[in-house]
Amino acid sequence: MTKHAPIIAGCDYFLHGGDYNPDQWLDRPEIIDADFRLMRLARCNTFSVGIFAWSVCEPEEGRFEFGWLDRIMDRMAEAGNKVFLATPSGARPPWLSAKYPEVRRVDRHGIRDTYRERQNHCWRSPVYREKVREINRRLAERYAGHPALAAWHISNEYNGDCYCELCKKAFREYLERKFGTLENFNRRCWTSFWSHRYGDWSEIEPDDPCMDAVALEWRRFATEQVCDFMRWEIDAVRQHSQHPVTTNMMGFFQGINYYRIAELCDFIADDRYPGWCDARDFASAASESAMIHDLHRTMAKKPFVLLESTPSNLNWKPFYRLKRPGLHRAEELLAVGHGADAVMYFQFRKGRGGSEKLHGAVVDHEGSENTRVFRDVAEVGEILEKIGEVRGTMTHPEVAVIYDWDSHDALLVSQGPSATEVKKPCETILQHYRAFWELNIPVDVVESTADLSAYKLVAAPMLYMLKPGVAENLRKFVAGGGVLISGYLSGYVNEDNLVFEGGLPGDGLRELFGIRQEELDGLTPDDRQFFRVTAANSLNLTGSHAVRDYAERIHPEGAEVLAEYVRDFYAGEAALTVNAYGQGFAYYQAGRSDLDFLLTFYGKLAKRHGIRRLLTTPAGVHATVREGEGKRYLFVYNFARGSEMFHTALRGRSLIDGSELTKEVVLPRFGSQVYRLEDEDVPERN
Repeated sequence: MTKHAPIIAGCDYFLHGGDYNPDQWLDRPEIIDADFRLMRLARCNTFSVGIFAWSVCEPEEGRFEFGWLDRIMDRMAEAGNKVFLATPSGARPPWLSAKYPEVRRVDRHGIRDTYRERQNHCWRSPVYREKVREINRRLAERYAGHPALAAWHISNEYNGDCYCELCKKAFREYLERKFGTLENFNRRCWTSFWSHRYGDWSEIEPDDPCMDAVALEWRRFATEQVCDFMRWEIDAVRQHSQHPVTTNMMGFFQGINYYRIAELCDFIADDRYPGWCDARDFASAASESAMIHDLHRTMAKKPFVLLESTPSNLNWKPFYRLKRPGLHRAEELLAVGHGADAVMYFQFRKGRGGSEKLHGAVVDHEGSENTRVFRDVAEVGEILEKIGEVRGTMTHPEVAVIYDWDSHDALLVSQGPSATEVKKPCETILQHYRAFWELNIPVDVVESTADLSAYKLVAAPMLYMLKPGVAENLRKFVAGGGVLISGYLSGYVNEDNLVFEGGLPGDGLRELFGIRQEELDGLTPDDRQFFRVTAANSLNLTGSHAVRDYAERIHPEGAEVLAEYVRDFYAGEAALTVNAYGQGFAYYQAGRSDLDFLLTFYGKLAKRHGIRRLLTTPAGVHATVREGEGKRYLFVYNFARGSEMFHTALRGRSLIDGSELTKEVVLPRFGSQVYRLEDEDVPERN
């Protein structure tokens, strides 16, 4: 397995840095001088520049001022730093809104927004598109050959809807392209409901809550809008520069299907701010971050960039908690262990005003290197230099978890079953992922249409929608020897959000799982339902386990029953089954369980089906691995409540401090290490 090429051509090292906003300090040259000194001390080498600098680059229409940016770019080059130069479309200048009101978004009630905040532009406005194209073109023309330029940071955190007539017209044109005729649209979107049968495309309104198929198409259209706008921006840059392009995603953000955005990026970049403010379960925040990192590593099958994180606290979380000693190092190495070849921060220096003046940064308002946070950042920079040989390596999991934006959107726009806050498709998948995280089983995170042939086991919890080809993909995977896990609220609807006829799960999955779903019981918080494993079951499961929120009544049609419900009128009915299908097995979990059961369940599956666990560790202690060019690197972290110890037969040496990986390893709270393993002691992948 060879290494991947560097994210920036010629830079065979980890990137470390962050958002830098010198445009806020142009009247204070001594501050900018200090910043370049502090960049070196913080061991930072890469910076995103110009993200919100449009009003400085073009203070009035047609008058461009790039002299300040010339000086910053030159100084970056002199310092040996690299720049992700941003296109500034994420925050337009006031003069643009004042002179051209059409660029401002219209809300769902038909009211045009005032000038405020950011990412507030109409996606279809011809004026806005031309203004964006012009400034992007000028930036690319001016800096394409600059030695500091590494990549283009296209806009910033794309998001939001516009309901102006231009956007509604574009939506109707999108529907006409997709469905061809109104007759086809009316049939597939079930518009006979509540007398909604349309006689003209112009009659279709995107904001009609009773038409969930239309609501789903609006969400898909929102993704198409953003992709179209992003292509517009990239095209303007590409006229003069062939440097790589990316944009910063936001984890599991609901509103844009990031799989489609990823297709436009030369490398994946993400913003990640874990919920450390909730001190009850640091492992939960860490496992959520790890899953998001795995998603972005899997998207392009190569290392990604953590483009934004914070070295300190957050001004927009419920509690303004400081990172505890060791936590910053663990957080950034967690990203690296799960595939990042760059860790960067928002922001390098705190501003004095605006809504982000109290957001964490490398350099505090105090302005020097003499802070705990600065030392934490410098330590990470030093560690990244020490572990440089890890750059370009990858993780090759035997397990995949399916995370599908379309499926989640279809469930969330549907009225029922139960309230939106009970559905929790994202949280449910995170809980399944958490079990693998605790078991130290590496995971890829994939779309439902992905090729599954590389995996031994695939978890597809709450796969509510089956797009064309997905059911066949799952059947092929299992028939070829794969292990599939799914369950309640899976296989309910097709791509148009229409429920399958002929019994659930639909589209042939009833045969795959060997069960028929009859009905779904939505449990209230005070309901007490359990399932009890059968006396003799093929996984050697034991005991009773709580069921919450959802409990499907299912009937075996060839499947083996592993567990049965304990209470209510359906006591004694199947709650967990397995069906042999071809050379593989399909497991169906009919009720939502707690993490404790999933840990046991997936642990048993791993043992039965020969899936590799890297280490056995206490709860909250996590291990992952990267490999390439015959070398393997073990990352270990402690996100538990205190110091923890584990045992291992692996041998290796720390790239950070040179210590040996011994049979007995003790990690303090928030401790983290990176070991180069000795090959003969590392099990080969199956």
